[in-house]
Amino acid sequence: MLSEDTKAWAALALRGLPPSALVDLLRAFGGPAEVLAASPAQLRNVAPDAIASRVKARVDEDVVARTHAWLDAPDHRLIAWGDDDYPKTLVALGHSPPVLYYVGNPGLLNAPSFAIVGSRSATAQGKENAHAFAHALSDAGLVIVSGLALGIDGAAHEGALEGTASTIAVVGTGLDRVYPARHRALAHRIAAQGGLLSEFPPGTPPREFNFPRRNRLISGLSQGVLVVEATLHSGSLITARYAGDQGRDVFAIPGSIHSPLSKGCHKLIREGAKLVETAQDVLEELGMAPPGLQSPGKTPMSEGVVLDALGHEPADVDTLVTRTGLSAAEVVVQLTELELTGDVAPLPGGRWQRASH
Repeated sequence: MLSEDTKAWAALALRGLPPSALVDLLRAFGGPAEVLAASPAQLRNVAPDAIASRVKARVDEDVVARTHAWLDAPDHRLIAWGDDDYPKTLVALGHSPPVLYYVGNPGLLNAPSFAIVGSRSATAQGKENAHAFAHALSDAGLVIVSGLALGIDGAAHEGALEGTASTIAVVGTGLDRVYPARHRALAHRIAAQGGLLSEFPPGTPPREFNFPRRNRLISGLSQGVLVVEATLHSGSLITARYAGDQGRDVFAIPGSIHSPLSKGCHKLIREGAKLVETAQDVLEELGMAPPGLQSPGKTPMSEGVVLDALGHEPADVDTLVTRTGLSAAEVVVQLTELELTGDVAPLPGGRWQRASH
């Protein structure tokens, strides 16, 4: 059974009021139910006529019914301004959506997080890099945020699900549909193990102008944004631009000068994004590198320790932790570096093996 407060927030959100106007109304009347109950004259004392008219306008009953039906389902939530679970990183930015629709573990919304984004038409190597970085950063305690798109986004979600901190998918549709449809199974896994988030009410289709708004939330939720592969016209550059405007760190992986999918990353690097080659580079920039663990050349510790411990039979991270005496985060970082150099390869079930040369 939906609470009256949830119904009021949902009804007010469906009117699509600008956040600044909504803040003024809430300050004047105290809460969403009071705003909706105010007379047109009372509303006009606080807001312009156009805003007052939108508050009093009738909302399609089918839309309201669909929203209530979605919220009635188990684990489906509306998280509004003022709720404990509302992401504090978004509140700090200002002009955040008044309500968020969410499925999954609400504890992830205020956990340390990091965004990984990139091209839908990614190369095999790009997807491998996204997967490896996401896995390593998730194991280091960062919730990986991305947009559920094909290519880099999907690989990042997959890698994060194999790590310990999991993932949040921010989407540009209502949460009653999955876009793209090919990610339906992935979306169900994320809902069960992580979180699905949208500012759009149930029933919202994948309109083109929804996705820049989604990108703004991806960067806003995160401590930084890594662009893995991107053309000069990629939507990932929009996410990176939002990140810069929001005071977030922007990272990019370099690539071949001949690849169109490297040009967006190279542009970001020229404009000041941090060039990274390993997940460890990201952790150091964020001040999260394990004590004593630094970039190659800065410490006597070598990837050879993990490679020697791996031997010639597949092993998982826990086994390598036991063999080396390193922390899980240190082992994962070294495995990621070895994967990027082609010395090891991941296997299903979280195991790793030496790559044949």
